[in-house]
Amino acid sequence: MCLQEGLGLNINRLIRRGFLKRGTVAGPYYLTWSYRYSEERIAAGILTSDLSEPGSGWVRIELGTIKQTVHLVSQPRHLGGRQWYFRCPTTALLASTLWLPAGASRFASRQSWGRQVAYSSQFQSRHDRALARAQAIRARLGGANWAGIDEFDPPKPKGMRWATYTRLIDSSRQLEVVADEQIFSLLNQWQRLS
Repeated sequence: MCLQEGLGLNINRLIRRGFLKRGTVAGPYYLTWSYRYSEERIAAGILTSDLSEPGSGWVRIELGTIKQTVHLVSQPRHLGGRQWYFRCPTTALLASTLWLPAGASRFASRQSWGRQVAYSSQFQSRHDRALARAQAIRARLGGANWAGIDEFDPPKPKGMRWATYTRLIDSSRQLEVVADEQIFSLLNQWQRLS
């Protein structure tokens, strides 16, 4: 079973987007999950949180029949400030992301699912991973419509430095070359057979 086919809760992303607010009770908020490239909505839930204590808190997620409360813990950072983590409900380990694989009834850390699940990249060949990374770079630069590989480069996002844009385009092109190796190999095999 592939983890990315399920749902994920990333605590850093929730804080960045304002769903979790340090020092206060927040919510309820309407939370949605979408496919990465098509942006088609696949699930929606309600999120409530309490981070009013400096070192601990909780988040409650309601998603269909799932009603789950997960405890939060903050740890001091080396250069100051604090980093928040989920406390996995099954292993009690600290995790930045909790997963709900397809068919599961609760969110838990990657470690609690053990060998039942894997990341999508573990099923991919070297060429497929290169293609996925190139598509992710192109989508980051130009949005979901630019994820497909073609002869045109996505436009430079406003506010991005030219050096960064050029580095990302070069990286995307190098990954495309690796992905194309498989196509050329298959064409050579086909030509030998005919």
